[in-house]
Amino acid sequence: MCSCVLTGVGVAGPDEDGPRPGGGPLHQQRSYGPGAQLPGGSYHRFRSTSSLQGFSEMARERSKTVTSFYNQSAIDVSAEKASVRLTLATLLYSGKSPDGHHILSSAKYLHKELPVRIAHRIKGFRSLPFIIGCNPTILQVHELYIRAYHMLSDFPPIKDQDEEARFCKLVQQLLDDHKDVVTMLAQGFRECRRHAQDETILRSFLDTTLCSRLGIRMLATHHLALHEDNPDFVGMICRRLSPKKIIEKWVDFARRLCEHQYGNSPRVRINGHVAARFPFIPLPLDYILPELLKNAMRATMESHLDTPYNVPDVIVTIANNDIDFVIRISDRGGGIPHNIIDKVMDYHYSTAEESAQDPRMSNLFNNITNSGNQSSPMHGFGFGLPTSRAYAEYLGGSLSVQSMQGIGTDVYLRLRHIDGKGESFRV
Repeated sequence: MCSCVLTGVGVAGPDEDGPRPGGGPLHQQRSYGPGAQLPGGSYHRFRSTSSLQGFSEMARERSKTVTSFYNQSAIDVSAEKASVRLTLATLLYSGKSPDGHHILSSAKYLHKELPVRIAHRIKGFRSLPFIIGCNPTILQVHELYIRAYHMLSDFPPIKDQDEEARFCKLVQQLLDDHKDVVTMLAQGFRECRRHAQDETILRSFLDTTLCSRLGIRMLATHHLALHEDNPDFVGMICRRLSPKKIIEKWVDFARRLCEHQYGNSPRVRINGHVAARFPFIPLPLDYILPELLKNAMRATMESHLDTPYNVPDVIVTIANNDIDFVIRISDRGGGIPHNIIDKVMDYHYSTAEESAQDPRMSNLFNNITNSGNQSSPMHGFGFGLPTSRAYAEYLGGSLSVQSMQGIGTDVYLRLRHIDGKGESFRV
């Protein structure tokens, strides 16, 4: 990939021009024929003209690859096109045709739309400050997008079900290839954190990149799910999603994680409109809810280290109306100090850094953050809240934090209905 190419251009290897056994540099030794005895009695085999020629050709090829990394006219053209964002109501009510025409139409839309969205993201990577864009981890993500663009652009027009089936395999492969992008971006930006002086540039890039990624994954997942025969779903859209059930699923996950890290976990009580059901997409909730629940449980446990088996409950309240729904998560974990409340929505700011100062937490904190499995720690890169906020806003909603220092924190997740009275958001 390009990061490897960049390191390979013009670098002298062991057989290239440089110090040689038995004396000075190569140009001083070329009077000796291949295999001739050198001063001091040693023998040296020189590179033949053909091998030198081969090296020159290889260097030219490497140079071409590096040049193409920066000059890709097809990507430039695609990046100038506007993306076509669809409302979820359109996806929900487009219906199914017995002959599978709806699947072909969806595939043709994706085939045309995905390269445009990916080109927009490549343009975003190119606009990063140079020292950040050169970070190996960020460069790796950049290269993943370039590779995905070419794989999609090179795919032939979709005219029948066989080509659509091949396209599905490609889409699934790209979803798998990009599954760790959020973690990689978090790691890359942390590695060059001291060079990112302007928080607004960082936030703008990450908000746009992560939300675009969410939109792409929702559209791709929706298309793949259209092949499944599930009466409760239309593609990725659940016809009658129960917020209570999806909250319970992630409560179980967060409690197991909390018990593993702290030996116990707070009880979670769910109240409000617990019987509410409506059409919605589980995918963004499957990211946002575990992040918010993990934060509430961690704060509760770390503020009650002296009484870990007697901690207050976390309370989740559901409120539903014709326009939107709100999920409030309330903990009694001591609240967020006034001097850092404005920072909790910044990428890479983690209150875990504060708790790590507690000697009772230091060993545990080190074990968690160095575990390597970024899907499970209770805290880590400081991406949870800002990414959840960006996703909520992308979906036409909001994420806000209200905290009482010394008492606890309330987090309000508001999301707009896809078939409500208000205007539906687009993905």
